[in-house]
Amino acid sequence: MTTDPRFDQIIDRRGTHCMKWDGMEPIYGVPADDGLAMWVADMDFRPPQCVLDAVQGQVDHGVMGYFGDDSRYRAAICWWMKERHGWTVDPAAIFTTHGLVNGTAMCVDTYTGPDDGVVLFTPVYHAFAKVIRGNGRRVVECELAFDGTNYTPDFDTWDAQMAEVDAKMMILCSPHNPNGRVWTRSELEGFAAFARRHDLILVSDEIHHDLVYPGNTHIPMSAIDGIEDRLIMMTATTKTFNIAGSHSGNVIIHDEHLRARFAARMLALGLSPNSFGLFMATAAYSPEGAAWVDDLMTYLDGNRRVFDEGINAIPGLRSVPLQATYLSWVSFEGTGMERAEFTRRVEQSAKIAVNHGPTFGKGGDAFLRFNIATPRARVEDAVERMQAAFSDLQ
Repeated sequence: MTTDPRFDQIIDRRGTHCMKWDGMEPIYGVPADDGLAMWVADMDFRPPQCVLDAVQGQVDHGVMGYFGDDSRYRAAICWWMKERHGWTVDPAAIFTTHGLVNGTAMCVDTYTGPDDGVVLFTPVYHAFAKVIRGNGRRVVECELAFDGTNYTPDFDTWDAQMAEVDAKMMILCSPHNPNGRVWTRSELEGFAAFARRHDLILVSDEIHHDLVYPGNTHIPMSAIDGIEDRLIMMTATTKTFNIAGSHSGNVIIHDEHLRARFAARMLALGLSPNSFGLFMATAAYSPEGAAWVDDLMTYLDGNRRVFDEGINAIPGLRSVPLQATYLSWVSFEGTGMERAEFTRRVEQSAKIAVNHGPTFGKGGDAFLRFNIATPRARVEDAVERMQAAFSDLQ
């Protein structure tokens, strides 16, 4: 199994204003001194050297003024999307937001009104529901079908459900968080048709699109015919290169009418990007950044195999097969335990801080989400802790 000193290195993030490590004790009661933080979706790895060099260049220059002429930044985005995803992006279609949670909130604010419904395909990334409710809109949960191994769309059930709700928008997570699905072309066509049938704006959050495992291919929603007049694409460097603290993301809108509405809201709110985020993104979207991502995915694939093998060896536990992301979605349904009991074992016995399934909406009650983007030694440690915490089942 491939090792790599860049990813094997243990970097102590405690005491660095790190939400993931410094927040696990006050939020989950997992002790900071010997606990494992496997909840917040960032990686415990340094970004590629080209990104670090870009930041150092700004520090060495010493003047932190306003950012001007973003043509190289836009060109880097266009190059990456074409080179890595076969997607041709118009530079004029790119808006930079304060991360993609902000991008999601901006879409909800721009294209829906008070008390409008926004459709989520649950269980799904919990921040979506937060910003929908924060904008005074209603969350409409369309639960994905689950056969114990795989999540799939359930359009017949959803169509019947939509007859009883008033919705204006749907948010698709592609690849999906937390279940790690890479949607097939036919599934994406189904989502697009669903949006057309119910006259919904389709926001496609594709922040995990670079984090895809061998044997799977991400297809941008923009590649699906007949959807451009209602499609909002969202991408970012932040998950791919572990620079979430830069708080930069892109909302990409090719339809001129939708683009004009979004531009008006950006202007009205006086939003402008963080210059450090632009410098980092420009450096990341490069051949050097691409080589780093390829190496990262080889390493994460090893972590995935170690984690799945160890977790699936525990009777009653099932790690849903990951096709993308570094977020393992583990079912405890087979244990027959109440949620409070299996959560207690993970947090108090194994001393691992993880995301609770119910926060992801309908279908999440029997699950916990584990972040495996950490040095392999920690993944191995987590597996040993989990096996000890559930040793009575073996």
